[in-house]
Amino acid sequence: MDSKAHIYNKRIERVRTQLQTCGVEGALFFDLSNIRYLTGFTGSEGVLFLGRDRLALLVDGRYTTQAGRESPHAGIVPVTDKMEGISNLLAAERVGPVGFESSILTYDGYTILHNRLPAVELLPLSSQLSELRAVKDEEEVRLIKAAAGIAARALRKTLEGLAPGIREREIAALLESAMLQEGSEKPSFETIVASGENAALPHAHPGDRALRSGDFVVIDYGAVYGGYHSDETCTIALGTLSPQQGKVYEIVKSAHDRALEAVRPGVLAREIDGIARRYIADAGYGAYFSHGTGHGVGLAVHEAPILSSRSRSVLEEGMVITVEPGIYIPGLWGIRIEDMILVTAEGFRILTEMPKHLVIL
Repeated sequence: MDSKAHIYNKRIERVRTQLQTCGVEGALFFDLSNIRYLTGFTGSEGVLFLGRDRLALLVDGRYTTQAGRESPHAGIVPVTDKMEGISNLLAAERVGPVGFESSILTYDGYTILHNRLPAVELLPLSSQLSELRAVKDEEEVRLIKAAAGIAARALRKTLEGLAPGIREREIAALLESAMLQEGSEKPSFETIVASGENAALPHAHPGDRALRSGDFVVIDYGAVYGGYHSDETCTIALGTLSPQQGKVYEIVKSAHDRALEAVRPGVLAREIDGIARRYIADAGYGAYFSHGTGHGVGLAVHEAPILSSRSRSVLEEGMVITVEPGIYIPGLWGIRIEDMILVTAEGFRILTEMPKHLVIL
């Protein structure tokens, strides 16, 4: 058995065990990231059935050859109509309760299957599968680390051209081009470059604003390598800053560092959020921290666990998460500092590569 097949088989057996605790004999997967995680299939359309003794990947004629190459350990089932294919498969399997990803399958899709399979009990699985990919294996960590390295090399190149007069969208284009040149498959998400008052928008879109001396420039970016994402935010200063800007940067940096230091297996994700949030609030800027402190990263750039005040997740060794506190003052500027880390037995290891001390260009 080759190493990749061994990895997929371990994942499949772990999920089979999990499904038993959910009271189902099999499950339908529609989330393409979950399908890739369990089979290696990278196509843009498909359904996976995972039963006690069956692994069936249903694809149409566009993907049968690709699925056979990428997922030799799965049984490839060619279909012309997805719902008809699922119905025929489950009817032939005579399987007991079957779970499905209720956050992915539409109501219309469920209704079709329910009407075609009156003898099959279809059970929604959402929270039970929400952390399916939360704990990463060594291969996943290697790919995420490689993506982070690609992104960092690209940003270092891009920062060489950062100067007053260049526009936000030009910087974003240069950075995304540099990531592709360094080996990225695509950006993890639409690159954020926000300067001056635009930096006070946590999810700003790069626009035509030209950089000016005295700006904070928030750059939130990531690369994809082997299907795995990276995610990192650097806030760069351009020219001379005001005393308040320097003070607030250090507040965000201290919140970031304190949250990092608390990471270890067994800690509640909401505790990490609380540490960063309380520090910023105690410094007088609690009203200006408007989002969660972090999230998991992997085959999707946002996945379990979530680091927020409402999270019920417990950190485990092998999780890859972000820690990204920020302060955003409307009409003035904003600051976000984000690292991506691996939860280890001893605590954590930083996977992103850019330094997070204040850089003034």
